[in-house]
Amino acid sequence: MKKKWKWSNLYLVILLLVMYLPLAMVVIFSFNESKLSASFTGFSLKWYETLAHDRDLKEALLNSIALGLLSCGISAVIGTLGAVGMARVNYKSKGMMEYLSTIPIMIPEIILGMVFLVFFSMLDLPFGMTTLVIAHTTFCVPYIFMMVKARLVGIDKSLEEAARDLGAGPVRTFFDITMPLIMPAVLSGCLLAFAMSFDDVVISIFVNGPRLNTLPVKVYAQLKTAVTPEINALCTVILVVIAMVLGISAWIGKKSRK
Repeated sequence: MKKKWKWSNLYLVILLLVMYLPLAMVVIFSFNESKLSASFTGFSLKWYETLAHDRDLKEALLNSIALGLLSCGISAVIGTLGAVGMARVNYKSKGMMEYLSTIPIMIPEIILGMVFLVFFSMLDLPFGMTTLVIAHTTFCVPYIFMMVKARLVGIDKSLEEAARDLGAGPVRTFFDITMPLIMPAVLSGCLLAFAMSFDDVVISIFVNGPRLNTLPVKVYAQLKTAVTPEINALCTVILVVIAMVLGISAWIGKKSRK
């Protein structure tokens, strides 16, 4: 048994403080009574009330939710079919194809955003919800693909063979046998992809239209003028939502592995 380093607990505490203290300060100052974020003058919920009556932020929130749902829906179909197809074929370049399928999440977002900007400009495609959905779908697919691929490794292939022996066709075998077995992985990947889509700023700035704003882009634009407790309240709400989504995703993933 390895001996525990005597400073390991102190190192862990310092690491957690560096990582989570800024987030804690954002949450604390969202309840600040003063308009200035430099000092905490008292507890108040007025900035959450102001946030609830802000039409622009509400519209941006609805746009982000719609964008996340559309991207995840398309990504779920592409990622699931891609993972199932990869699991059923066997050729020399299979490993390379699987690696290429995960490249969008490895490329820096600023580079990916510039590529999409040039590509959509060459196609003369108007920037807006369409370009946002295409761009977000591109980096959402790998999350679902990897989740489903990992789940397919643990599935007994004899179940599908038994269904085929009993007269079921390929389509019915997929929907009656394969799909229920991989559904937890699909849901887990969708939740993770939704969280990444909802939180994206860099790529959305490059492919966003002039009349459409997503919530992260709206927040980023407001940070250029002034940081008010309303922004802190909004960030707190986003933080809670993302934490819940990721928690549910982790729970579904753990359940699927069992």
